[in-house]
Amino acid sequence: MNYNSKFLFRIAFAASCSFFTLVPTPTFAIPADAAFLAAREAFRNNEPQRLNRQIAALQDQPLQALAEYWQLRLKLDNRDDSGIPEFLSAQAGSYLADKLRGDWLRFLGNRAEWDRFQRELPTLVQSDIEINCYAAQAAKTPEAVRPLWLSGQDLPRACDVLVDQLVDGGGLNVEEVWQRIRRVFEAKRVGAARSAAVYLPSSEGFENHRLEIIAQAPARYLDKPPVGFLKSRGSREVALFAVQRLARSDPPGAAKRLARLEAQPGAAALSAEERAYAWGQIAWQAAQSHLPEALSWYAKSTASPLGEEALAWQVRAALRLHDWTAVRRAIAMMPPAMAAQPDWIYWQARALAAQDKRSEARALYAKIAGQPNFYSNLADDELGRPINVPTRAAPPTPEEIAAAAANPGLKRAVALIRIDMRVEGLREWSWAVRGMNDRQLLAIAGFAKQNEIWDRAIFTANQTTSQHDYSLRYLAPFIDHVGPKSAALSLDNGWVYGLMRQESRFVTNARSVVGAQGLMQVMPATAKWVAKKIKLANYHPTQAAELETNVTLGTNYLKIVLESLDNHPVLASAAYNAGPGRARRWRGDIPLEGAIYAETIPFSETRDYVKKVMSNAVYYNALFEAKPQSLKSRLGIVRARGTGEIGVDALP
Repeated sequence: MNYNSKFLFRIAFAASCSFFTLVPTPTFAIPADAAFLAAREAFRNNEPQRLNRQIAALQDQPLQALAEYWQLRLKLDNRDDSGIPEFLSAQAGSYLADKLRGDWLRFLGNRAEWDRFQRELPTLVQSDIEINCYAAQAAKTPEAVRPLWLSGQDLPRACDVLVDQLVDGGGLNVEEVWQRIRRVFEAKRVGAARSAAVYLPSSEGFENHRLEIIAQAPARYLDKPPVGFLKSRGSREVALFAVQRLARSDPPGAAKRLARLEAQPGAAALSAEERAYAWGQIAWQAAQSHLPEALSWYAKSTASPLGEEALAWQVRAALRLHDWTAVRRAIAMMPPAMAAQPDWIYWQARALAAQDKRSEARALYAKIAGQPNFYSNLADDELGRPINVPTRAAPPTPEEIAAAAANPGLKRAVALIRIDMRVEGLREWSWAVRGMNDRQLLAIAGFAKQNEIWDRAIFTANQTTSQHDYSLRYLAPFIDHVGPKSAALSLDNGWVYGLMRQESRFVTNARSVVGAQGLMQVMPATAKWVAKKIKLANYHPTQAAELETNVTLGTNYLKIVLESLDNHPVLASAAYNAGPGRARRWRGDIPLEGAIYAETIPFSETRDYVKKVMSNAVYYNALFEAKPQSLKSRLGIVRARGTGEIGVDALP
């Protein structure tokens, strides 16, 4: 029986049953699902009459409210907001009510109906930039847009109105315009830079038509610039843009050309701030490329404030060189909120300990210890506290179970997930568990587990604050399939589960945007290569997502990668996500702690992935082995570049 077939019989708990016993009667019927899918098609095709007929067929079904939401959205798209107050009242407190209220507020804001807008705004829970900008319009506070403008993020039209008002009132100066232009240049958004440049005085602007050419060939522009190209602010900023773009692919080449720009005499000279900004950009890119020159280039950037990503990479560059003084100095330059994040608290503590300031270091470790995450685990290790799972909370009562089963939002979520509308189902689920206490969360997590919605069980159990069940946080489904494969390949079962938890959250039909599929998210080309390598009989690509085949392919690939990378799980985890060649290249010229290797992975997705996989493995092994664990010992030491490799570049 497949996942969806089983699912029909595992929908609700009975109040009178024992812990996690299910009522076999399905909550939803297949005809209702068909009516709902027809309603969705009618909504997508803008067919209100057909949609109305399907709503009639959905009476008293969990998904009726969503179809009614679609009905009101079609009316709203046709500038008719009748019926919305009644829906908001009937569905008060639900995800759908808040979603519709947000849609309505955008409608009212676009029409400048400020009295009605301001009446509805206070009850909205989930706002966004567009609604916030309409709220600022209603309140006549255009200065509210300044932080958004300076952040460099994309702004909807509602915010553009505020920017216009701010400029007209003299509340946005030229330097703030340049600051946004720099931020969007850094994000590779040339079009946004052109839009921001509209607010510059004509004497300070730049020629828009050159920007795409420069973005494609920055070295050519810097080697053969137009005559007098540094005489105006606009032309200098364009040159800095070229330096910044070149630094992404060739930091030393960018440094060489910047030094040449610095030598320009007189009126063409770059200011101290402009030079510092350019060196900061080069240093940032060099740090991500693990170039040892990065720290010396950072030293030239002190006259210009660095963005948070550049600051983070200044710390990482210092870590690669084991320069603990530079680590402390870079963290001291961070904004307070950034420096208070667990990763930087940990590295600050390590720097203090390296300088024999052990009592100060221990105080910082204690601030972040005791939580189930990478840096908290490392802090526990430094404090000599073995990592174990908390005492398991008492099982939910029948009343708690009944409340979980009866929750309308969870009913909608389950129905949506069953018919493969998972994204919508996850939103409903996340909303439904808002504000729940630990007892409620544990009952809901158990509800998800028994319905084989593994990812929601993990998500919900993760949110408890004092009463925990780590067997739900770190679920181990499919143990009969995974355990024997891990054992046969001599793979650490906790690590395999830690990786699967991060890859798919045990959603067997998961498929990524790049085509990875199944429990272990195996790419089609990798699946084909591994199947051939292990001589998997009668393999066909359509089998790659099937549970048994997917686990076979994934564990075998993990074993091959592990053996090719010095049998180091940190390297192998990075390789599983980003490819073995990259994992090899990210090694240092000197041996690195596994934690430093993980922290200095250039890809943010892979960096986060490796940390979570390794922390997951600690908890899985604590559960499997029933004994305390150490993350630091598991991370070990990553050997220097060029050692411990076996044909790694030949792997897919």
